[in-house]
Amino acid sequence: MWIGVFVTLFGALAGAISVWVLYRLYEPDLPDVEILKEVQLQQPLRIYSLDDRLIASIGEARRNPTPFENIPEQVAQAFIAAEDARFYEHPGVDYQGILRAGWQVLRSGGEYGSGGSTITMQLARNFFLSPERRIERKLKEIMLSLRIEHALSKQEILALYLNKIFFGHRAYGVSAAAEVYYGKTLEELTLAESAMIAGLPKAPSDLNPVQNPARA
Repeated sequence: MWIGVFVTLFGALAGAISVWVLYRLYEPDLPDVEILKEVQLQQPLRIYSLDDRLIASIGEARRNPTPFENIPEQVAQAFIAAEDARFYEHPGVDYQGILRAGWQVLRSGGEYGSGGSTITMQLARNFFLSPERRIERKLKEIMLSLRIEHALSKQEILALYLNKIFFGHRAYGVSAAAEVYYGKTLEELTLAESAMIAGLPKAPSDLNPVQNPARA
């Protein structure tokens, strides 16, 4: 009994020391997350006629940034359900999800995937980190996510995420995705359409209904 308690305490202490060492190692190189408060997302150049009709949109990316208050609840909830069911409960890192992802890594023989990432972690990756799948990047992602949650509200984090992510077919941000795939505003989307768009970030090219209507 006492041996089991000792092993548990020793493991917890070793884990805490490891986290502290890793934090001290990577902390000086982490970017300042405060810049997210003032970030300006790139938009295409739009040309309008005298009667305010859109004539042309110039630029590679299609994006129409939308403030959180203008994003319908069903759209926001569709993304939370698809990407991060515990979004409003965790501090930026879902430790339960990380444990599940770690177990999957062990079962797959050490192959590291992208499981366990919260919306906040995806935001940190999209703004600050490279897409390479390395343990070092994952650790930085975790530390940045904890910082982001201190700097921004949940609503600000979700709005940035929904306006930043890529949906395929040159669409960046959820408003552009609604327009590109359905010719609708966010308010006009049905529940099924919201759910389809929410599933796109996992595989924008494979799942988008323009290129692969059957898979979507």
